[in-house]
Amino acid sequence: MNGNEIVKNWINASKQDLETAEILFENKKYHHSLFFCHLSIEKYLKAVIVKTTKKAPPLIHDLVRLA
Repeated sequence: MNGNEIVKNWINASKQDLETAEILFENKKYHHSLFFCHLSIEKYLKAVIVKTTKKAPPLIHDLVRLA
């Protein structure tokens, strides 16, 4: 898989997690919705990291450190 495909995969996964978060929110599952929002942001940040550095993103979940 090349760099552009990896970025696309991270972005697609991010979009799917955001869609899941929206469904959970609509069903008043706020705690779980927030968790999927975190996942979505994390995956999008990892896409940005791959795009800008051309390297694999760090294996962390800390949004501040990823940003």
